[in-house]
Amino acid sequence: MSFLKIENLTLKAGSKALLSDISLTLEKGEILGLIGESGAGKSTLGLAAIGFLRPGCHVSSGRVELLGHDLMAMPPDDLRGLRRTKVAYVAQSAAAAFNPFYRLQDQVTELRALQKSMAKTERRDLVVALFNRLQLPDPVAFCRKYPHQASGGQLQRAMIAMALLNDPEIIVFDEPTTALDVTTQMEVLRVIRQVIAEQGCAAIYVSHDLAVVSQVSSRILVLRNGKTVEQNKTRAIIDAPETDYTKALVAHRKVGDFVGAAPSQNAIIEIRSLDLGYGAVKIVSDVNLIIGEGEIVALVGESGSGKTTVARSIAGLLPPWAGQILLNGAELDGNIDRRSDSLRRRIQFAHQLPDVALNPRQTIRTALARPLQKFHGLSGAALNARLHALLDEVELPHDLLNRSPGALSGGQKQRVCIARCLAAEPEVLICDEVTSALDALVEDSILKLLWRLQQKRQISILFITHNLGVTRRFTHSVAIMEQGRIVEQGTTEAVFADPQQDYTKRLLASEPTTRRGWLDEQLALSSGE
Repeated sequence: MSFLKIENLTLKAGSKALLSDISLTLEKGEILGLIGESGAGKSTLGLAAIGFLRPGCHVSSGRVELLGHDLMAMPPDDLRGLRRTKVAYVAQSAAAAFNPFYRLQDQVTELRALQKSMAKTERRDLVVALFNRLQLPDPVAFCRKYPHQASGGQLQRAMIAMALLNDPEIIVFDEPTTALDVTTQMEVLRVIRQVIAEQGCAAIYVSHDLAVVSQVSSRILVLRNGKTVEQNKTRAIIDAPETDYTKALVAHRKVGDFVGAAPSQNAIIEIRSLDLGYGAVKIVSDVNLIIGEGEIVALVGESGSGKTTVARSIAGLLPPWAGQILLNGAELDGNIDRRSDSLRRRIQFAHQLPDVALNPRQTIRTALARPLQKFHGLSGAALNARLHALLDEVELPHDLLNRSPGALSGGQKQRVCIARCLAAEPEVLICDEVTSALDALVEDSILKLLWRLQQKRQISILFITHNLGVTRRFTHSVAIMEQGRIVEQGTTEAVFADPQQDYTKRLLASEPTTRRGWLDEQLALSSGE
């Protein structure tokens, strides 16, 4: 008997089909990869596989059978019991999934506590062991942290620990390594693969990264517009894709660079001997960095290395402990509340998670109008004209103005966030992992958009990322951070062609590829075998 069997599933919201005639099976010990662009139905299918339907959705036809149970016909109490003991789900946005008022240990062990199946000390020891397997720093201390005290990548690993704690028989991983740097991602992939093999469970792995999926899954199902485009063994999909769409996904990893001529040598942002921290904990030490006019500079490093901390300080969201930040040669006040509107306008910050950055109760019109009103005093017809021009610039239809963020795809929401930054007409744009949550084709479109905007406006961009492929294609210069310090920097071409530091070499070697056996080779190297 298959762990999971889906037959001819059609799922609708009103009269609109979200999934159309989907069929698949999942066996014990197997990992099925779900690949597709934003809005293809990957997460919807993953949730349906464990009996979850989003509000307003209904099954039009078909069947979902999990461990011999017809999920769509089960009484609600029985379905809850099955989910509580047999299935687990790892959501894409860990930052939105954790309750900010409770410590991480209490949230990770909540289900075990409710089941009263373990003493508190046993639960803590189990969590510490899981955190250690997932390479979280100082697991005992990490248990006591609140969500805001952990990086995005650390929260994602804590969420994976929560899923593994109850020994489920089937796990749905929804973009579980999206927020992780390449070295941490490699270790998490190892843990996922190891857990599936050791516990004899099965998994669905939703991702937009074909290289990652190719290293952990035995089969891949490609989705587009809610329909199966192609389903086959992993190596067949990678080596001999049959459809044009799958060929485009595979070819995405071979596209050329955006970067053209070298930018001006005049510095617009200069960071001198910067020290930063939270509370009594020092996070960043002696950082020196220059961003030239019209230059795209990548700040690359592992989760928790201090990349976003530096970016927040430039934006005035975290005052320095020591050091200086200069804009066109003039020192910036470290506190945004003491910066003039003119200075605030000149530096804008595009956040990693548009779901968190956009107010779900405000329309897109309200979100975009605010900077136009505050910085440029626009109203009436002039405001409407500028709103339409902004949407044109980021290639979004005008009718989105009256929608809420919840009605937009991930790629559309990120474009809205970029448009909101552009509304201020900045000289410096800080992009904090703005493509990390996007599928391959949408990521490519966002990078092309940013490149065109940078060429048109000649703005400078600080690009925070853990994606080395994006760094190589998109940036002029790169600075590598490790444990709060910049360990290597230079032109992107020079650093990638001839890295000088062991840490940089290790990062470059950890960039995922679709080559058979890549993950095993890298894990062997990292363990010194």
